[in-house]
Amino acid sequence: MRSLPDFPWDSLAPYKARASSHAGGLIDLSIGTPVDPTPQVVQDALRAAADAPGYPQTYGTPDLREAVATWFAARRGVEGLDPDGVLPTIGSKELVAWLPTLLGLGSGDIVAFPRAAYPTYDVGARLAGATPVPVDSLTALGPLTRSTTPKLLWLNSPSNPTGKVLGIEHLAKVVDWARRHGVIVASDECYAELDWRPREPAAHGEPPTTPSILDPRVTGGSHEGLLCVYSLSKQSNLAGYRAAFAAGDPVLIRELLEVRKHAGMMMPWPVQRAMIAALADETHVVEQKARYAARRATLLAGVAAYGLRVDDSEAGLYLWASADEDCWITIGRLADLGVLAAPGAFYGAAGARHVRIALTATDAHIAEAAARLSA
Repeated sequence: MRSLPDFPWDSLAPYKARASSHAGGLIDLSIGTPVDPTPQVVQDALRAAADAPGYPQTYGTPDLREAVATWFAARRGVEGLDPDGVLPTIGSKELVAWLPTLLGLGSGDIVAFPRAAYPTYDVGARLAGATPVPVDSLTALGPLTRSTTPKLLWLNSPSNPTGKVLGIEHLAKVVDWARRHGVIVASDECYAELDWRPREPAAHGEPPTTPSILDPRVTGGSHEGLLCVYSLSKQSNLAGYRAAFAAGDPVLIRELLEVRKHAGMMMPWPVQRAMIAALADETHVVEQKARYAARRATLLAGVAAYGLRVDDSEAGLYLWASADEDCWITIGRLADLGVLAAPGAFYGAAGARHVRIALTATDAHIAEAAARLSA
């Protein structure tokens, strides 16, 4: 029997009940689920593909994989991505959870990931029977031996929950290290379009998103041993579509594909068509980012007025905030205002004195939350 942690969100239920008792009602800023409409261009594409009596391709249609490669060139600064190195997935969480298993990892193998991290990296290692190891740096792994070298290293930039962004130089050092030690690197980049850092004049001409593990300045021109995991849930309000993909090393992608074909892990045909439409339309992404930017500014002011310090939070859909106290104390104080946030402890021991506050609520709810925090 695999040893899995308790589902963390269950422990938040008493605080949700407490927040719900507020006279003004509950404002739930704990989960990053989109609340804005799915773009019309995507809805139209889904409707047009509604007649889908046959089985879809596990590999995705050639034009879908081409669309992903084109998007990487236009939005991520990754020219020449081989469409053979693209694989659609049924949302990104299932790939994160099953990647160690799909790669054939098991007992005795190590999966490393950031100390403050999305819990599914840990869960995925456990599902495979591998050993999860949270680390805050490569040196934290100590002197490497055959038994202590990870088989898989997860990066997450922009980070969930911290919003920290890894730069080109950092990513390049990780890739160089990984190749010297035979480690596969998977980079979860699902918040890449939501970069809040000011752009310096010298950065003009750079991609409008955070750096990718597949950037040629990182890779030296080869995607060997590298995977980028991406989802359209955040940038395009497609969480309900489960529209995501992995891209990178064609050899690794083929390895994943062979297992997924046997397991029937196929993205539905109408979603594949909707995904092509979403990737081709930059307008809705720019508009959605502007919505989140306005909400972020409003919420930042309220959080500051309440006395919380915001750390990192350079990109993504969350404020990583701290009152320099146990996160559950902060969660309780916020619940008394009718505001529900996520305790940093959900993301590992490194988050025990932070809370994660989501921007994914309506303008009215964000404004009300900021008002309560500022009162």
